[in-house]
Amino acid sequence: MISENLPSRILKLPVQISLILLFFFFSKNSCAQVFEPTFNTKTDSSFRGKKYHLFSFDEANQTDIKDVARSVLKKGARKVPESFEHVPGKLHISPLLAPTYTIQTGYGALIGSEIAFYTDSSANQNISSILTSLNYTQYRQTVLPVEASFWSRNNKYNYQVDWRYLNYPSMTYGLGGGTPLSQGYSLDYYSLRLHQSVFRSVAKNMLVGLGYDYDHIWDIHELNAQNGDSVGGKTDYDQYGFSKTATASGISIGFLYDSRRNSINPNQGSYLNVSFRPKFKFLGSNESWQSLFAEFKHYEKFPKNTNNVIAFWSYNWLTVSGNPPYLLLPSTGWDTYWNTGRGYIQGRYRSKNMIYLETEYRFAITPDGLFSGVAFINAGTYSEKITNNFEYISPGYGLGLRIKLDKFSKTNFCIDYGWGLPGNRGFALNIGEVF
Repeated sequence: MISENLPSRILKLPVQISLILLFFFFSKNSCAQVFEPTFNTKTDSSFRGKKYHLFSFDEANQTDIKDVARSVLKKGARKVPESFEHVPGKLHISPLLAPTYTIQTGYGALIGSEIAFYTDSSANQNISSILTSLNYTQYRQTVLPVEASFWSRNNKYNYQVDWRYLNYPSMTYGLGGGTPLSQGYSLDYYSLRLHQSVFRSVAKNMLVGLGYDYDHIWDIHELNAQNGDSVGGKTDYDQYGFSKTATASGISIGFLYDSRRNSINPNQGSYLNVSFRPKFKFLGSNESWQSLFAEFKHYEKFPKNTNNVIAFWSYNWLTVSGNPPYLLLPSTGWDTYWNTGRGYIQGRYRSKNMIYLETEYRFAITPDGLFSGVAFINAGTYSEKITNNFEYISPGYGLGLRIKLDKFSKTNFCIDYGWGLPGNRGFALNIGEVF
């Protein structure tokens, strides 16, 4: 049990979990082996004169799913040559129509797209992106997100959007990091999120910003709660303060550091976003409360002479004061892109404070970049509802396949399978990298 005060726990736990992640990574890499290619380098002109191993990468000869589609639909069609020029306003669209499956949603159908573009021809210009999709699932869930990041010329301004509409019957398991799976029951509700912010550059790769966040959740119903976390006839939601509607409205004040040039699929650089988000009654919130977000990502080529990447992610979501609505508390899989906690169902853990770390190794499978893979490990901890201490760590690990949708923006379709603590496992699908 961890019983120190909150600041010391926040500092100590990431160090402990980081050591676990690093040990796993280096122990895996100590067993790495080199494999010979399975393709014929003598007969394939695109590889002639070159010596390849499996997991090698040919940056000058990239292929995406659109090249494959052209070759299937039109015999003898040539691949569209890849250009490294930043053409302002030119859209690189990665459309996707696919069946989906996650633990929380079951089977579904997804229509989505990631659109990438540059606003300046400078080699140091950051890529801008819009990610949107429409997903309807077997549990009658409707999910419509719009996530966008626009960079102005010379990266002077960054505009961020996180909009989403949900009709979302889903599972909840009560509060804290040690709740059993048997405690789960269903919630049904509608939700609208409108978060937007603007950042201005103050130094190289450094920006400060201001935003407005609005969340409204309505028609909330607890279903089969008698089979869930009921204690004395009351669920954790009841004890916390059940309401059929919840509204949060407030500002965000943020600091951003971003040395990545391609946020869709980075191979180097770092990202730090710290934002303080107070909610106020006079702006329309049910209650006044404050939260703090601190997110860090770092990417390194490993080994240095390859295009393989070792990536690190730290996502920390803390309640500074007050009581956020139950469905707006920090929770597994409820970050901006719904990616924390691979190996666990979305909403598996929920509490006032969340600390999360993940490491992922990304490697080429085919030299043309059409297929690549990942191996990941993560760990999260959530404060307890009575003591507010961090008492449990929930680890996860898994493997994933990447299929290149667009070689210009390097957008991948991501298929991952993760394992958590006993009884926790499942698929996770994404357009674009998890982090």
